[in-house]
Amino acid sequence: MKRKPVKSSVLRSIGYDKDSKVLEIEFSSTDVYHYFVVPRSVFAELMDSSSPGRFFNERIRDRYPMRQVG
Repeated sequence: MKRKPVKSSVLRSIGYDKDSKVLEIEFSSTDVYHYFVVPRSVFAELMDSSSPGRFFNERIRDRYPMRQVG
C-alpha cells in the first residue's frame, strides 16, 4: 500500500485501500499498523486534519480493529 507522509510528531505516513477499507499508519517509531473497516470519509478527514496525531487519538485509536504489520 502506498503511504503519503504527514506532518505530525506522532505519525510518519498514512495509506488507505478503498476496496478493503484498510487504513495503514506508520508511526514516528516506524511501527506500521493496519486499521480495519475504516470508512473512506474518516481517512479523508485524517488527511485534511491540521493535527493528524490528535485526530488519530480521538477518532481512530481504540475504535477500529487493528493489527501490527511492521
